[in-house]
Amino acid sequence: MSHTLADCFRTASTCAVDPEMAAQDLASQLLHPHLGFVLFFCSAEYPLDRLALSLERHFGGVALAGCTSAGEISARGYERGCVSAIGFDHRAFAVDCLLISALDEFRLVDAQRAVEGMLTACRHTDLAPIKDHTFALTLLDGLSSREEVVLATLSAALGSIPHFGGSAGDDNHLSHTHVYHKGAFHSGAAVVVMFNTWLDFEVFTTHHLHPREEKLVVTAADSASRTVFELNAEPAAEEYARLVGLPVTELRLSHFALNALAVRIRDQFYVRSIQRVNPDNSLTFYCAVDTGIVLTAMQSGSLLADLRVQLADLKERLGEPVLIIGCDCFLRRMEAELRGEAEAMSEFLSANGVVGFNTYGEQFNGMHINQTFTGVAFAIPR
Repeated sequence: MSHTLADCFRTASTCAVDPEMAAQDLASQLLHPHLGFVLFFCSAEYPLDRLALSLERHFGGVALAGCTSAGEISARGYERGCVSAIGFDHRAFAVDCLLISALDEFRLVDAQRAVEGMLTACRHTDLAPIKDHTFALTLLDGLSSREEVVLATLSAALGSIPHFGGSAGDDNHLSHTHVYHKGAFHSGAAVVVMFNTWLDFEVFTTHHLHPREEKLVVTAADSASRTVFELNAEPAAEEYARLVGLPVTELRLSHFALNALAVRIRDQFYVRSIQRVNPDNSLTFYCAVDTGIVLTAMQSGSLLADLRVQLADLKERLGEPVLIIGCDCFLRRMEAELRGEAEAMSEFLSANGVVGFNTYGEQFNGMHINQTFTGVAFAIPR
């Protein structure tokens, strides 16, 4: 059977400020008789209640899922104040999604029931076998501090099914992040989307950071609030400031983006990004931290060179990707802007068919990570 890109998906974006106009614009680009599902990422600047109503009205019964972002990635590359979306053709994708509304109460039995329900829905379409043709996407409230627990629970239920995702953002305000499901935006929640497809695909993650010699041991922390009080038995902010060669009072988000810390798990380094300095000189992180872990200072390599290598490897294994859904940490975008590389990055993403968003954290096969580019690449079977 011969398949064209039109059988698989369409991408769309709108920078219309009015939510009604934005929804209408997206619908005009995406609606067709075989549209089965729409995934979108939107600026948190929109009046979300009105946007939800407008989307439901203009997409009339087509299932939608999405989240607020810390920047959007459309077919044009990096965007701000916009909505970026992908429409999936039901002849190429069987999709089912659900909302986890009480993250604190999400248990393994809930995860197993949820996964089995979504797999059953995908099986009913008889589009492709479940094994090797199915993956899951997770979108979580980026300020919930529950990513690790929820992801570990989901991962146990998903078993060998690969999964990735991103934490919702709010344009770097760090106040209100939302996920979208069945006509409404929700905070303190997560959306899980199961995809089954005959397309070839690969879920992947990459980062451009390399370990330095310096180590910081977490000697006092509160894991529940992701707050570190002491590094190397010194006030955390003072010890970090000493590492980067600045007074504590001058530490900014840009310094956290350019001077990352990571935890080593086996032979891989996973970034633990700092969110803020607190008045008591403690540090709050975006990811899990606990007393006793060793943080390694990281050195930035080239964002663009790393992505080029990753995509070249993907092309070798998969063939030419026809779409990449990308979850790109907002700190990476900030680093690109600080280094004057944002335009080159934007052009590269556009040229390689990346659509997605800038996140407050990425998710990869059960792990919550920071400062990565994580996603799924699709290719027409060879």
